[in-house]
Amino acid sequence: MRLLKRRKIMANKIKKLKLRPSARDKRRYFLVKTSNAKVEAAILEYIGVLGFAKSAYMKVNTKDFPGRLVGSCLVKSLEEVRAALAFAGIKIEKVSGTLKGLRGKS
Repeated sequence: MRLLKRRKIMANKIKKLKLRPSARDKRRYFLVKTSNAKVEAAILEYIGVLGFAKSAYMKVNTKDFPGRLVGSCLVKSLEEVRAALAFAGIKIEKVSGTLKGLRGKS
């Protein structure tokens, strides 16, 4: 019985590992008025599967921007993603380093 109580206490004390700031991905967030499927298709068509993987594109789930999509990609590949969306006729409304920065003008 004591062993079970001790395990429960130990399970509650497990710390979540954190990344150092230098090991984190440097990401940029962008705001567009289209669907996630169209953004993914545009990036895949322009820079291909390998470029899509290198850009590390992700859709950000947020309720702050109704009718809009917030996506994020790595800083290194931001220009490629911008070009891909431009070729598909998708206009990026705003780009920011933080989600709070996107809220400012929308």
